[in-house]
Amino acid sequence: MMIIGVDYHPSFQTIAFLMEETGECGEQELKHSEGQADKFYRDLKQRGICVRVGMEATGYSRWFERLLAELGFELWIGDPAEIKAKRVKKQKTDRNDARLLRRLMLENNFPQIWVPSPENRDLRQLLWHRHRLVQMRTRIMNQLQALAMNEGYRWKKKLFREQGRAQLEKLTLAPWASRRRRELLELLDRMNPTIEELTAAVEREARKRPEVLRLMTHPGVGPLTALAFVLIIGTWERFPRGKQVGTYVGMIPSEDSSAGKQRLGHISKQGNSLLRFLLVEAAQAAARVHPGWRRRYMHLAMRRHKSIAKVAMGRRLAIRLYWMWRNGCEYSPSLEFGSYAGQLGTGHGGR
Repeated sequence: MMIIGVDYHPSFQTIAFLMEETGECGEQELKHSEGQADKFYRDLKQRGICVRVGMEATGYSRWFERLLAELGFELWIGDPAEIKAKRVKKQKTDRNDARLLRRLMLENNFPQIWVPSPENRDLRQLLWHRHRLVQMRTRIMNQLQALAMNEGYRWKKKLFREQGRAQLEKLTLAPWASRRRRELLELLDRMNPTIEELTAAVEREARKRPEVLRLMTHPGVGPLTALAFVLIIGTWERFPRGKQVGTYVGMIPSEDSSAGKQRLGHISKQGNSLLRFLLVEAAQAAARVHPGWRRRYMHLAMRRHKSIAKVAMGRRLAIRLYWMWRNGCEYSPSLEFGSYAGQLGTGHGGR
């Protein structure tokens, strides 16, 4: 078998390889745009060589992963933070990084991570596409609000109802402001049907998955949040405890403690930013409709700050959804924030 450590970049990759049977080793740089990488791996396949490739988790590598899957080569993807911690010398070069990956695989010390399936990744694109379009629509709506406020009108949400829009279109504006209003309204009219179509697609995908429907029974959790949670977490078996889900999503404070002094900073933000955003939004929705969540949110907001309370409730929601998924049960309003929450066999969602 050939062991290959790959230091991957969007335009090229540096590899360090070793043939286990013969001990032959070497290093090489392969450019992507010139087809060098594609030719190199296809030649190995034609020669009948078994290959195991190790690389850090990175973006812009989908085509490379598809190529290795097509050729039947084994691919290990490692945690970049753990790989960096295993680097001894403070001399970071592409060749050194490739050698490090090769050595970790040979020593069975490679920090391999879970990789989602192609279907999972494609569905995530649906969530991201809708999310970005909603953000763009919000910017357009804010600009229209600014135009109205500059003319002395503060209609808020009424601006985008039939009567408010008619009043906005009747405003007498200067030529360039008038053109800006017209083009922003045209963009808004084009985006609304697209977002509605994507929202319907999310709801259809959510209805196909029993675990997503189960999570949607929790107050404040809709199809978008539930589907994103299931896709990004992947499987609950990856996490022995609910607390690890909060860490994975990046909703725990960073820490720099020493000599008996605890120093906590901002949240780590090491997880998926979309899921983190959706959890915080869903937790606020739960606080609006559920007395228990609202009481806990107000208590945290008075003790600390509203922004801290929002993130804390989002983290609680993530752990609650994990236990609902793990226990295979729907939301139970009778058990809230108890010390017993999250235990197996209790028949409730957990804390």
